[in-house]
Amino acid sequence: MNRLLDWLHRGPLITDGAWGTELQRLGLAPGENPDPWNLMHPERVEQVARAYVEAGSQIILTNTFRANAISLTEQGRVEIAEINRAGVAISRRAVEGTKTKVIASMGPSGKMLMTGEVAPEQITAAFQQQARACAEAGADALLLETFSDLEEASLALSAAREARLPVIVSFVFDSGKNKDRTMMGATPEQVATRMQGEGAAAVGANCGLGPDGFPPISTRLRDACELPIWIKPNAGLPAIVDGEARYTLPPAEFAGYLAALLDAGACFIGGCCGTNPSFIRALAGEMRRCATN
Repeated sequence: MNRLLDWLHRGPLITDGAWGTELQRLGLAPGENPDPWNLMHPERVEQVARAYVEAGSQIILTNTFRANAISLTEQGRVEIAEINRAGVAISRRAVEGTKTKVIASMGPSGKMLMTGEVAPEQITAAFQQQARACAEAGADALLLETFSDLEEASLALSAAREARLPVIVSFVFDSGKNKDRTMMGATPEQVATRMQGEGAAAVGANCGLGPDGFPPISTRLRDACELPIWIKPNAGLPAIVDGEARYTLPPAEFAGYLAALLDAGACFIGGCCGTNPSFIRALAGEMRRCATN
Protein backbone atom coordinates (compact mmCIF):
# COMPACT_ATOMS: atom_id res chain seq x y z
CA MET A 1 0.00 0.00 0.00
CA ASN A 2 1.39 3.40 -1.00
CA ARG A 3 1.14 5.52 2.17
CA LEU A 4 1.29 8.71 0.12
CA LEU A 5 -2.11 7.90 -1.38
CA ASP A 6 -3.60 8.10 2.11
CA TRP A 7 -2.23 11.64 2.42
CA LEU A 8 -3.91 12.57 -0.86
CA HIS A 9 -7.39 11.25 -0.13
CA ARG A 10 -8.71 14.81 0.22
CA GLY A 11 -6.85 16.12 -2.79
CA PRO A 12 -3.48 17.60 -3.82
CA LEU A 13 -1.14 18.99 -1.17
CA ILE A 14 0.93 22.17 -1.01
CA THR A 15 4.59 21.60 -0.17
CA ASP A 16 7.23 24.22 0.68
CA GLY A 17 9.65 26.48 -1.19
CA ALA A 18 13.38 27.12 -1.31
CA TRP A 19 15.48 26.77 1.84
CA GLY A 20 18.99 27.86 0.86
CA THR A 21 18.08 31.40 -0.12
CA GLU A 22 15.96 31.79 3.00
CA LEU A 23 18.91 30.75 5.14
CA GLN A 24 21.12 33.19 3.24
CA ARG A 25 18.77 35.95 4.39
CA LEU A 26 19.56 34.79 7.93
CA GLY A 27 23.34 34.86 7.47
CA LEU A 28 24.36 31.78 5.47
CA ALA A 29 27.24 32.68 3.16
CA PRO A 30 26.70 32.18 -0.60
CA GLY A 31 28.10 28.78 -1.57
CA GLU A 32 28.16 27.54 2.03
CA ASN A 33 26.55 24.16 2.68
CA PRO A 34 23.51 24.98 4.86
CA ASP A 35 23.13 21.51 6.39
CA PRO A 36 25.67 21.95 9.24
CA TRP A 37 23.51 24.84 10.43
CA ASN A 38 21.24 22.16 11.91
CA LEU A 39 23.87 21.90 14.65
CA MET A 40 25.33 25.41 14.52
CA HIS A 41 22.18 27.55 14.21
CA PRO A 42 19.12 25.33 14.73
CA GLU A 43 16.95 28.29 15.70
CA ARG A 44 17.52 29.94 12.31
CA VAL A 45 16.74 26.72 10.44
CA GLU A 46 13.56 26.32 12.47
CA GLN A 47 12.61 29.90 11.60
CA VAL A 48 12.59 28.92 7.90
CA ALA A 49 10.63 25.72 8.51
CA ARG A 50 8.08 27.48 10.69
CA ALA A 51 7.58 30.24 8.11
CA TYR A 52 6.57 27.66 5.52
CA VAL A 53 4.16 25.96 7.91
CA GLU A 54 2.57 29.32 8.72
CA ALA A 55 2.35 30.14 5.00
CA GLY A 56 0.24 27.05 4.37
CA SER A 57 2.63 24.19 3.57
CA GLN A 58 1.00 20.85 4.20
CA ILE A 59 4.37 19.18 3.70
CA ILE A 60 7.76 20.64 4.58
CA LEU A 61 11.20 19.30 3.88
CA THR A 62 14.31 19.21 6.05
CA ASN A 63 17.59 21.09 5.82
CA THR A 64 19.49 17.96 4.77
CA PHE A 65 19.83 18.26 0.98
CA ARG A 66 23.61 17.69 0.90
CA ALA A 67 23.94 15.88 4.23
CA ASN A 68 25.43 12.70 2.78
CA ALA A 69 28.84 11.20 3.43
CA ILE A 70 30.19 12.08 -0.01
CA SER A 71 29.35 15.78 0.21
CA LEU A 72 30.01 16.38 3.90
CA THR A 73 33.27 14.50 4.33
CA GLU A 74 34.76 16.57 1.49
CA GLN A 75 34.17 19.58 3.71
CA GLY A 76 35.66 17.92 6.76
CA ARG A 77 32.30 17.27 8.41
CA VAL A 78 31.92 13.91 10.12
CA GLU A 79 28.70 14.43 12.12
CA ILE A 80 26.65 13.06 9.23
CA ALA A 81 24.02 11.17 11.20
CA GLU A 82 23.77 13.99 13.74
CA ILE A 83 23.20 16.62 11.06
CA ASN A 84 20.43 14.54 9.49
CA ARG A 85 18.75 13.71 12.78
CA ALA A 86 18.88 17.36 13.81
CA GLY A 87 17.40 18.44 10.47
CA VAL A 88 14.41 16.17 10.93
CA ALA A 89 13.99 17.18 14.58
CA ILE A 90 13.96 20.87 13.61
CA SER A 91 11.23 20.39 11.02
CA ARG A 92 9.26 18.22 13.43
CA ARG A 93 9.31 21.03 15.99
CA ALA A 94 8.07 23.45 13.35
CA VAL A 95 5.03 21.29 12.51
CA GLU A 96 4.13 20.44 16.11
CA GLY A 97 0.42 20.87 16.69
CA THR A 98 -0.40 20.81 12.96
CA LYS A 99 -1.17 18.10 10.38
CA THR A 100 1.82 19.08 8.25
CA LYS A 101 4.04 16.16 7.23
CA VAL A 102 7.86 16.16 7.31
CA ILE A 103 9.76 14.71 4.36
CA ALA A 104 13.55 14.41 4.58
CA SER A 105 15.40 16.00 1.67
CA MET A 106 18.22 13.96 0.10
CA GLY A 107 20.06 15.48 -2.85
CA PRO A 108 22.50 13.83 -5.27
CA SER A 109 26.10 13.13 -4.33
CA GLY A 110 27.50 15.71 -6.71
CA LYS A 111 29.81 13.11 -8.25
CA MET A 112 29.71 11.39 -11.65
CA LEU A 113 29.15 7.64 -11.72
CA MET A 114 29.82 7.26 -15.44
CA THR A 115 33.35 8.66 -15.18
CA GLY A 116 34.27 6.60 -12.14
CA GLU A 117 34.49 9.72 -9.99
CA VAL A 118 32.50 7.82 -7.38
CA ALA A 119 31.84 4.08 -7.05
CA PRO A 120 28.33 2.61 -6.88
CA GLU A 121 29.18 1.17 -3.46
CA GLN A 122 29.94 4.67 -2.16
CA ILE A 123 26.61 5.99 -3.44
CA THR A 124 24.74 3.12 -1.82
CA ALA A 125 26.49 3.45 1.53
CA ALA A 126 26.01 7.23 1.64
CA PHE A 127 22.27 7.07 1.01
CA GLN A 128 21.78 4.12 3.35
CA GLN A 129 23.37 6.12 6.16
CA GLN A 130 21.41 9.29 5.45
CA ALA A 131 18.06 7.53 5.03
CA ARG A 132 18.55 5.53 8.22
CA ALA A 133 19.33 8.64 10.26
CA CYS A 134 16.33 10.54 8.89
CA ALA A 135 14.00 7.62 9.52
CA GLU A 136 15.26 7.18 13.08
CA ALA A 137 14.61 10.87 13.75
CA GLY A 138 10.96 10.58 12.71
CA ALA A 139 10.66 11.64 9.06
CA ASP A 140 7.32 10.71 7.50
CA ALA A 141 8.92 10.01 4.11
CA LEU A 142 12.11 10.57 2.12
CA LEU A 143 12.63 12.74 -0.97
CA LEU A 144 15.45 12.13 -3.42
CA GLU A 145 15.39 15.49 -5.23
CA THR A 146 17.19 17.35 -8.01
CA PHE A 147 18.60 14.21 -9.61
CA SER A 148 19.81 14.17 -13.22
CA ASP A 149 21.52 10.77 -13.38
CA LEU A 150 19.02 7.91 -13.58
CA GLU A 151 21.65 5.40 -12.50
CA GLU A 152 22.52 7.35 -9.35
CA ALA A 153 18.82 7.79 -8.59
CA SER A 154 18.30 4.06 -8.93
CA LEU A 155 21.10 3.31 -6.46
CA ALA A 156 19.85 5.99 -4.07
CA LEU A 157 16.27 4.69 -4.24
CA SER A 158 17.31 1.13 -3.47
CA ALA A 159 19.40 2.33 -0.53
CA ALA A 160 16.73 4.70 0.82
CA ARG A 161 13.99 2.08 0.67
CA GLU A 162 15.88 0.06 3.28
CA ALA A 163 14.69 2.65 5.83
CA ARG A 164 11.12 1.39 5.21
CA LEU A 165 9.64 4.81 4.50
CA PRO A 166 7.92 6.00 1.31
CA VAL A 167 10.54 7.38 -1.10
CA ILE A 168 9.76 10.10 -3.64
CA VAL A 169 12.24 10.62 -6.49
CA SER A 170 12.37 13.98 -8.28
CA PHE A 171 14.45 14.87 -11.34
CA VAL A 172 15.60 18.04 -13.10
CA PHE A 173 14.38 18.27 -16.71
CA ASP A 174 16.19 21.24 -18.24
CA SER A 175 18.17 19.82 -21.16
CA GLY A 176 17.62 18.92 -24.79
CA LYS A 177 15.95 20.88 -27.58
CA ASN A 178 12.62 21.02 -25.76
CA LYS A 179 14.01 21.18 -22.20
CA ASP A 180 12.36 17.84 -21.47
CA ARG A 181 15.35 15.67 -20.62
CA THR A 182 17.66 15.41 -17.68
CA MET A 183 21.26 16.52 -18.10
CA MET A 184 22.12 12.85 -18.68
CA GLY A 185 19.45 12.51 -21.38
CA ALA A 186 16.64 10.69 -19.57
CA THR A 187 13.05 11.47 -20.61
CA PRO A 188 10.07 11.77 -18.24
CA GLU A 189 8.79 8.44 -19.55
CA GLN A 190 12.07 6.65 -18.84
CA VAL A 191 12.26 8.16 -15.36
CA ALA A 192 8.65 7.38 -14.43
CA THR A 193 8.72 3.81 -15.74
CA ARG A 194 11.97 2.91 -14.04
CA MET A 195 11.22 4.55 -10.70
CA GLN A 196 7.82 2.87 -10.50
CA GLY A 197 9.38 -0.48 -11.33
CA GLU A 198 11.99 -0.04 -8.61
CA GLY A 199 9.54 0.79 -5.84
CA ALA A 200 9.32 4.59 -5.63
CA ALA A 201 6.23 5.89 -3.84
CA ALA A 202 6.03 8.97 -6.12
CA VAL A 203 7.98 10.51 -8.95
CA GLY A 204 8.38 14.09 -10.01
CA ALA A 205 10.35 17.08 -11.21
CA ASN A 206 11.88 20.10 -9.53
CA CYS A 207 14.18 23.02 -10.37
CA GLY A 208 15.50 23.80 -13.84
CA LEU A 209 12.43 25.55 -15.26
CA GLY A 210 9.78 28.07 -14.31
CA PRO A 211 6.17 27.00 -13.70
CA ASP A 212 5.25 27.39 -17.39
CA GLY A 213 7.59 24.52 -18.27
CA PHE A 214 6.21 22.01 -15.78
CA PRO A 215 2.68 21.10 -16.99
CA PRO A 216 4.01 19.16 -20.03
CA ILE A 217 6.56 17.36 -17.86
CA SER A 218 3.93 16.52 -15.25
CA THR A 219 1.56 15.20 -17.92
CA ARG A 220 4.21 12.91 -19.36
CA LEU A 221 5.19 11.59 -15.93
CA ARG A 222 1.53 10.94 -15.07
CA ASP A 223 0.83 9.16 -18.35
CA ALA A 224 3.89 6.91 -18.00
CA CYS A 225 3.16 5.54 -14.52
CA GLU A 226 0.57 5.09 -11.78
CA LEU A 227 2.46 7.01 -9.10
CA PRO A 228 1.55 10.36 -7.51
CA ILE A 229 3.38 13.26 -9.17
CA TRP A 230 5.63 15.65 -7.21
CA ILE A 231 6.22 19.10 -8.80
CA LYS A 232 8.35 22.06 -7.58
CA PRO A 233 9.16 24.69 -10.25
CA ASN A 234 11.57 27.58 -9.92
CA ALA A 235 10.25 31.15 -9.71
CA GLY A 236 10.76 31.56 -13.44
CA LEU A 237 14.19 31.82 -15.02
CA PRO A 238 16.82 33.92 -13.24
CA ALA A 239 18.33 37.14 -14.52
CA ILE A 240 21.97 37.89 -13.70
CA VAL A 241 22.14 41.18 -11.79
CA ASP A 242 25.50 42.34 -10.42
CA GLY A 243 26.84 38.83 -10.89
CA GLU A 244 24.00 37.20 -8.95
CA ALA A 245 21.04 35.13 -10.15
CA ARG A 246 17.80 36.88 -9.27
CA TYR A 247 14.30 35.54 -9.80
CA THR A 248 11.68 38.14 -10.68
CA LEU A 249 8.45 36.16 -11.16
CA PRO A 250 5.90 37.47 -8.62
CA PRO A 251 4.21 35.02 -6.22
CA ALA A 252 0.73 35.66 -7.66
CA GLU A 253 1.89 34.91 -11.21
CA PHE A 254 3.65 31.76 -9.99
CA ALA A 255 0.47 30.60 -8.23
CA GLY A 256 -1.50 31.30 -11.41
CA TYR A 257 -0.05 28.11 -12.90
CA LEU A 258 -1.60 25.94 -10.19
CA ALA A 259 -4.70 25.01 -12.22
CA ALA A 260 -2.55 23.93 -15.17
CA LEU A 261 -0.38 21.79 -12.89
CA LEU A 262 -3.42 20.18 -11.31
CA ASP A 263 -4.83 19.42 -14.77
CA ALA A 264 -1.45 17.88 -15.64
CA GLY A 265 -1.74 15.44 -12.73
CA ALA A 266 0.44 17.10 -10.10
CA CYS A 267 -0.43 15.86 -6.60
CA PHE A 268 2.27 17.60 -4.55
CA ILE A 269 2.97 21.21 -5.59
CA GLY A 270 5.48 23.67 -4.16
CA GLY A 271 8.40 25.82 -5.22
CA CYS A 272 12.12 25.47 -5.79
CA CYS A 273 14.79 28.11 -6.49
CA GLY A 274 13.67 31.69 -6.07
CA THR A 275 10.53 30.89 -4.08
CA ASN A 276 9.84 31.74 -0.44
CA PRO A 277 6.92 31.67 2.01
CA SER A 278 5.04 34.33 0.06
CA PHE A 279 4.92 31.96 -2.93
CA ILE A 280 3.53 29.18 -0.75
CA ARG A 281 0.95 31.54 0.71
CA ALA A 282 -0.12 32.44 -2.84
CA LEU A 283 -0.29 28.75 -3.84
CA ALA A 284 -2.37 27.89 -0.78
CA GLY A 285 -4.77 30.72 -1.56
CA GLU A 286 -5.06 29.63 -5.18
CA MET A 287 -5.69 26.05 -4.08
CA ARG A 288 -8.59 27.20 -1.91
CA ARG A 289 -9.96 29.21 -4.82
CA CYS A 290 -9.73 26.22 -7.17
CA ALA A 291 -11.48 24.01 -4.61
CA THR A 292 -14.50 26.32 -4.43
CA ASN A 293 -14.94 26.67 -8.21
